[in-house]
Amino acid sequence: MIAKKRIEEVIHTMPDQIDIEDLMYKLYVIDKVEAGRTDVRDGKVVSHEDAKKRLLG
Repeated sequence: MIAKKRIEEVIHTMPDQIDIEDLMYKLYVIDKVEAGRTDVRDGKVVSHEDAKKRLLG
């Protein structure tokens, strides 16, 4: 979930005339990146080697 303050920052960095789709996409990407950072901070990661083992069986 994105904090309201972060949404305001994003809106202020965008041009005066924007498509709603562009804004929604930017907020979506920010949300996913922040969720990934939280997972890394919480140790919810898989090493490259473990991922290869899982994929290759």
